[in-house]
Amino acid sequence: MQKEKRKQSRDEEDDSSSRKRRKADLSKPVSFISTVSAAAMTEPDSSRSRPKGAYDVFLSFRGEDNRKSFTGHLYTALVQAGVHTFLDENELPRGEEISKHLLKAIQESKISIVIFSKGYASTRWCLNELVEILECKKRKTGQIVLPIFYDIDPSDVRRLHEECFKEKVKEWRKALEEAGNLSGWNLNDMENRHESKLIQAIIKDVLNKLDPKCINVATNLVGIDHLVQTISDFLSTTTDEVCMVGIHGMPGIGKTTIAKVVFNQLCYGFEGSCFLSNINETSEQLNGLALLQEQLLQNILKQNVATINNADTGMVQIKQRLCHKRVIVVVDDVAQQCQLNALVGERGWFGPGSRVIITTKDERLLLKVDRKFKVEELKRDVSLQLFSWHAFRDKKPSKDYVELSKYVVDYCGGIPLALEVLGSRLSAKNKSRWKCVIDKLRIIPNHDIQEKLRICFDKLDDHKLQKTFLDLACFFIGRNKEYVSHVLEARCGYNPEDDLGTLSERHGKGDHSQESPDHPGNRSRIWQHEDAWNVLSKQMGTEVVEGLSVDVRASENKLLSTGLFTKMRFLKLLQINGVHLFGPFKLLSEELIWICWLECPLKSFPSDLMLDNLVVLEMQYSNIKELWKEKKILNKLKILNLSYSKNLVKTPNLHSTSLEKLLLEGCLSLVEVHQSVGHLKSLIFLNLKGCRRLKTLPQSICNAKSLEILNISECSQLEKLLKHMGGMESLTELLADGINNEQLLASIEHLKYLRKLSMCGYKFNADASSSTPWPSPISSWISASVLDWKAMLPTCFTSWRLLRKLRLAYYGLSEHTINCVDLGGLVALEELNLSRNNFFSLPSSVSILPKLQLLRVSHCTNLVSISELPSNLKLLDAIGCKSLERVRLPIQSKNNSNMSLHRCPSNQGWIISSDTVCDLSNTNKSLIEASYNHCYGYHIDDYDASLLMGIVCHKYPNGFRYDAEGCSLSFHIPPVFQGLIFCALSTRMYFSSSHTIKAIIRKKSDGMQLFEFTQVIGLYCPLSWVRYVSLSEMAMEEYCGHEELELYVNLGSEDINVKRLLIHVIVDLDSFKAIEWDPDIESDNGIPSPTSHLLDHPLYGSIAFTTIEKWKADLLKWFDFQL
Repeated sequence: MQKEKRKQSRDEEDDSSSRKRRKADLSKPVSFISTVSAAAMTEPDSSRSRPKGAYDVFLSFRGEDNRKSFTGHLYTALVQAGVHTFLDENELPRGEEISKHLLKAIQESKISIVIFSKGYASTRWCLNELVEILECKKRKTGQIVLPIFYDIDPSDVRRLHEECFKEKVKEWRKALEEAGNLSGWNLNDMENRHESKLIQAIIKDVLNKLDPKCINVATNLVGIDHLVQTISDFLSTTTDEVCMVGIHGMPGIGKTTIAKVVFNQLCYGFEGSCFLSNINETSEQLNGLALLQEQLLQNILKQNVATINNADTGMVQIKQRLCHKRVIVVVDDVAQQCQLNALVGERGWFGPGSRVIITTKDERLLLKVDRKFKVEELKRDVSLQLFSWHAFRDKKPSKDYVELSKYVVDYCGGIPLALEVLGSRLSAKNKSRWKCVIDKLRIIPNHDIQEKLRICFDKLDDHKLQKTFLDLACFFIGRNKEYVSHVLEARCGYNPEDDLGTLSERHGKGDHSQESPDHPGNRSRIWQHEDAWNVLSKQMGTEVVEGLSVDVRASENKLLSTGLFTKMRFLKLLQINGVHLFGPFKLLSEELIWICWLECPLKSFPSDLMLDNLVVLEMQYSNIKELWKEKKILNKLKILNLSYSKNLVKTPNLHSTSLEKLLLEGCLSLVEVHQSVGHLKSLIFLNLKGCRRLKTLPQSICNAKSLEILNISECSQLEKLLKHMGGMESLTELLADGINNEQLLASIEHLKYLRKLSMCGYKFNADASSSTPWPSPISSWISASVLDWKAMLPTCFTSWRLLRKLRLAYYGLSEHTINCVDLGGLVALEELNLSRNNFFSLPSSVSILPKLQLLRVSHCTNLVSISELPSNLKLLDAIGCKSLERVRLPIQSKNNSNMSLHRCPSNQGWIISSDTVCDLSNTNKSLIEASYNHCYGYHIDDYDASLLMGIVCHKYPNGFRYDAEGCSLSFHIPPVFQGLIFCALSTRMYFSSSHTIKAIIRKKSDGMQLFEFTQVIGLYCPLSWVRYVSLSEMAMEEYCGHEELELYVNLGSEDINVKRLLIHVIVDLDSFKAIEWDPDIESDNGIPSPTSHLLDHPLYGSIAFTTIEKWKADLLKWFDFQL
């Protein structure tokens, strides 16, 4: 018995040592460990496929059984076949776990070949390898596992276990049973147990499984990482349901590229994969859908399929042959429902767990998908980076080309296709050539972009939609979409596509510059000023013309005869800004839908102009005194805009069943609004802002039951408001800034459906100590009854339970009046503006507003403290509050919030972004209150009970033990620790709508990533960042101490770099009772610093640490010192 035990022990030792020589006997090993550079970590990883396998195949085997025979021969054959294969040669001491290098090799391999032999289950190492391999198989990368049964049957493998390792026997037995059930190769099944034939079969199978699945994707991709990750994460959920997603957006926006990247990341985790590109183009070929069906089956089944004669037959074959396979399929550029029906018609066509990705410009085709993802235009900074990669082979433009590059980027409008095409075309060209191209772009788009976008235009299946496309391109780019939709709906009968506008801008103008290039009068749309003027002045117009635009406001020659339009009988869109037309207007087309006549010199509108089809009439800045005297019935008119017509005295007698918007802003001479306004049954928006001579409103306006928005701001002479405004039952938005009327509050009290109310006063210089709480001129028109806030405003506020936005800026609210205001009844209020008032503190009722997200108190120069804020607040704007000293933040907040206090005392300011402001240990729930009188900036964010602070000042707490310049820092940690605190100093502060800070901690020895933090921060990028990282956030399950780690920080901007990094290690003193440490280190510069200790480490010497409690207390002391 003793001999047998000694023999078993020697066998295990021999097996352990023989593993060291596995690969040495066959070939020189290939290094697979590399250090990831800081630069590499900042580059987008979208273009890299997953798994990022360093190896094609990982071999798991027991060396004592077959290292020099079958395994050795198999490894040699794989290498000769060009398969990058891992075969471990490193020795592990007996009893230890898998090395990190070996673990990484398993995780990064595409296929694991497990060679089961009689002694496989007798080795702890082999069993641990098997467990990890099967774990990788279950992950979203879906590693392929190929078992080889060498001199052993699968049924025997399922029964194997090792009693001497009882603590893991259950896990191993489960792994063995699972592996034994996998489909694989059995030597006993080969004729005459022929090993060489088995190896040939395995090589063929491996090569088939390694058949390149990834799709080629362009390099230097930018701006798509977040969307790619979102889609990939959604599709990676472990569900057996067939999941379908749709990616939609305008042509050239990057839908196909995103689909390719997602496909490359996921394709290795499926039994089969297929990327069907250019569906719309291919399907138009003879029997095109059947060809696509053949391609789908061949790519997934990896074999030739019989010719499919028609799409109906192909649908049956797809269902029959793929219904049991877990596959991932991309159908790219779908334009019609029949294409989807033929290729991915039903979820049941594919096996459980399958994934289908559809890309299309038509969102209507995505009704049956589980989730839709819209690809938006790139932001300007990202666009510049993408353009620079193609133009300069760098992430930013050359110094001398910055302004030219920005012009091209703005022209491209965030469309990747345009950025890539123009960037490549301008690459290596001199500045004069650039200017030439830019000048040409102002008139006609680039030909390559033109050709690619022309396909989208040609595929528009509706002639009316093509007209809409061209109307947008030539006349309506840059205009409000809701406004333009009225015109386009009249043209084609329905609203245009969401993405049609941007496409039109890129394609339509160039296309119609090429239509009759020598005879512009034969074009359907004449939009360039020079062409339009020539057509009119030379009487070249024809019946073909449907739209014409000319602008002579900057020209001396403005006179044109109406007779020049005689031949344009089908003219529907007319823009004649600044033109002085004379002659009979009946000569103009009766088909006119849109008239834009800015700076019209006429005093009244021509009575003989036929307006039966008119939908929009724009006559801003006109000389019109009275539009027309007689009654006009214009049932198709939806928008009438006479804004800034300084001579307009009264509105016309207007009858229209369709009029939705009547815009009269800035009509300084307007004294009368006709009674007919109250009878406009479709009127939604009435804008009278700035009509300073208007004294009354017609009584009939109370009958405007459809009116939703009424703007009477700056109508300073309104003497009488209606007493029965409650009859406007649809009114949701009332803008009444600067209205001097004592009846205002009484009139609006009954507007129970208000969602936005603005009653801002005038700009004033008020003395808060004055006995009169209302400054001039407001005090002159507020009566004692209205001034009784206790009697009036609380009643109003209680009745406005739907009010979402309330603006009381410049309202003269003093400390006395603000304390009378009870806002607690505004349960739906989301935005409150109390800017430029005179109170010292906010009303306490603000803190109980359950939905308040935005609070503005900017330039309240007497405001000393903000004691209470609601928990849902997202933005506090207190810019210019010169007396502000204290802010108490809520204990809990459901959403990240931003606080902006720029230009606070001494022209300094600070920003706070906070979920909760509590101590770091998250045990004390009391508020942290600190004085910020002299702090230049401050930012707090609660992230999983940790702390992120951005301090907008050049100083930082002393006492950090580890300190280095640049964006990376190495440090040591003790055997037990609670977390760490790092501080990152940036080179400068900057303003941005949003930016991202990213921090990574990894092991120095093998590059293994332990922690990654990414946070999008709004408003400002402070000068210093402080972040607490708890042990629970770090992947340190197997940590046993004595490690050297590395911190890397990136601030998410090319122009803002990390100047310096500092680190402190946090420990729990209870874990150090048996450890001796030196006394506290005192700071040598007089500024309080976090109490730190030194731990004498046997290998690394003194390691600095502090406790969480002492860090919290000393950090607050540091703030007090700084502030």
